[in-house]
Amino acid sequence: MARSTMDAAPVQRVGRPPRTRRRRTPFQMAAQVLGELLITAGVILLLFVGWELWWTNIDSGIKQEQALEEFFSDAPPITAPDPADEGADAPPPGDFGDPAVLPQEDLVGTFGVVYIPRFGENYSRPVTSGVGIDVLDNLGLGHYPGSGAPGEVGNFALAGHRQTHGQVLDQIHTLVPGDRIYVQTRDGYYTYVFRNTEIVLPDRVDVIAPVPTQPDARPQDRIMTMTSCNPRFGAQERIIAYSVLDSWRPADAGPPPEIAETVARAAGQG
Repeated sequence: MARSTMDAAPVQRVGRPPRTRRRRTPFQMAAQVLGELLITAGVILLLFVGWELWWTNIDSGIKQEQALEEFFSDAPPITAPDPADEGADAPPPGDFGDPAVLPQEDLVGTFGVVYIPRFGENYSRPVTSGVGIDVLDNLGLGHYPGSGAPGEVGNFALAGHRQTHGQVLDQIHTLVPGDRIYVQTRDGYYTYVFRNTEIVLPDRVDVIAPVPTQPDARPQDRIMTMTSCNPRFGAQERIIAYSVLDSWRPADAGPPPEIAETVARAAGQG
């Protein structure tokens, strides 16, 4: 059977016309570049936040442990009095007279350790001279140069970070009146009792005066002041915590019983 001409003709597919690629306008190109830059900036910002809130705490923690090791390597051995050696002339528990006070020229390097049970049973942080970033970013609590020594009449003033670089004062807002704060130096242990906090602007340097907020007054009390940024994730203000000396113990009397285990752990003996 003969095939018709129509049958023999090849079948032609009707396709879509070729698509023409639309050229992007300068505005669209700029928007794409801006979007990519914003994504990159967001990633960098997240990495920076992670570094600030995570790595700086780890790095500072390592350096603080090294500072504690150095302090305890030079400090007198931690001892507790032997009850058998206590005679009739021994001072009553907690009554050791006026506290020993380190002279200003000895307030260099890491010269003390602070223990705050309210912040945890293992809380022990070195106290180092200075409040520059070299100290506060690495070595825990910094001592304001020119302020008092532990146990001295006047104001023993400290500063510390709240959320980064070791978070040494992260929980400062949890202190309640009556909380005890302990300071150890080569001479012994000083027990302060927390009194109150206040929020001030960053320019209020009078809070570290010998009589806090009264720079012209003559000091009579033995004050300890701790300063940190406020709020916890900001620095628009400063939170100030005041404590008053309650008692002291010389080094050869051993640490106060309530922090004896913490001191031993900090010294690497527990």
